[in-house]
Amino acid sequence: MQFDPAIAAQVAFKQAEEHHELGTAWVDAEEAEEVFSASAGEEARQAYDRLLEIGARYPDAAAYQEFLIYITWQQATEETVSMHFKKGVELCDQFLRRHLAETGEPGQRQVREIRASFKAGLGMAQDDELEGEFKRDAFHGGD
Repeated sequence: MQFDPAIAAQVAFKQAEEHHELGTAWVDAEEAEEVFSASAGEEARQAYDRLLEIGARYPDAAAYQEFLIYITWQQATEETVSMHFKKGVELCDQFLRRHLAETGEPGQRQVREIRASFKAGLGMAQDDELEGEFKRDAFHGGD
């Protein structure tokens, strides 16, 4: 990857706050993020699960969904189990399907990069039907 997921997570979380993406759930997200960032092990895992639960309630919150992708990478590096890599692919796919028409650079580029890393962690080929769709929809020189 050509970026640091931890820094990208901080940027996306700040954007989610600035855009008021979570409404009244922001306080809960902020508390869970503080625990996630400051701890490890079971406490961090529980905070991560809370953050995912909030995300499930706000699927259109683009910056927050991007944040979830990046912290899932952090979780996968902390606890290297296939469940986190699968969740990462799932979150990336949902994000890209929902926000493909929006101009999300560098976010979309980063999400595509991290998606490839999640897939590599699962031993999956990088080119698949969804990736082909993203490539077809991407602007090319002269478009």
